[in-house]
Amino acid sequence: MRNPAHDVQEEKQPEPVDYFSSTHPLRKAATEVAYRARKRMFDYFRRVMPVTPGATVLDVGVTPDRSLKDSNFFEQFYPYKDKITATSIEDASFLEKQYPGLRFIQTGGLELPFADKTFDIVFCSAVLEHVGDRASQKIFIDELLRVSRHFFITTPNRQFPVEMHTFLPLLHWLPQPAHQAVLRKLGMNFWASTENLNLLSPGTFLKLFPGQAAVKLHQHRLLGLPSNLIGYGSIKDDFQNNQAQ
Repeated sequence: MRNPAHDVQEEKQPEPVDYFSSTHPLRKAATEVAYRARKRMFDYFRRVMPVTPGATVLDVGVTPDRSLKDSNFFEQFYPYKDKITATSIEDASFLEKQYPGLRFIQTGGLELPFADKTFDIVFCSAVLEHVGDRASQKIFIDELLRVSRHFFITTPNRQFPVEMHTFLPLLHWLPQPAHQAVLRKLGMNFWASTENLNLLSPGTFLKLFPGQAAVKLHQHRLLGLPSNLIGYGSIKDDFQNNQAQ
């Protein structure tokens, strides 16, 4: 016999956030492009990060989406699934069954429930642009660096001519208030909120990293143009001590 209270709980479960504009007519083609691009970014990750069978990895920002080919691409490609801890503000616990040995922990807000330097590597792809204003983005970067020894963080490049969440060209080059006003007129209220979309150029991206981080910038290219920014490197031993002061 079904428990009515259980039914109520099921009804209260929030719908997954559609960060992919999954119903857009260009989504299918964009997913194919994104899959190939993310495979190349992962190949770059393997070249610059200390990937070994014993290295522990934190993937921040996995998605509950199971319909798109490029969703949770890191889990698809990373060879040592049992060394991955995956986190998200959404429930992606199915990953534990899909990739035996992986551990999923649902988190909320900007803080991560891990001690300093818990992980050898933190990987975070296409999350930074969704955490809020510049102050929130800086807090988020600091938190990623706090829990790891090496970091690999990606975000779309605001200077690329097409904004890949809305699929609109050039409008995102307007000052942010003007860009958001146009999005609201087009009925794209979700993307018109800084909390949901706050794009970064190379300069603003690098300014988010603290001085103690030995960060390098790589610009991934699509059709010859830099479409994604990758900040990667290692954390100096005194970073956590300075954070605590």
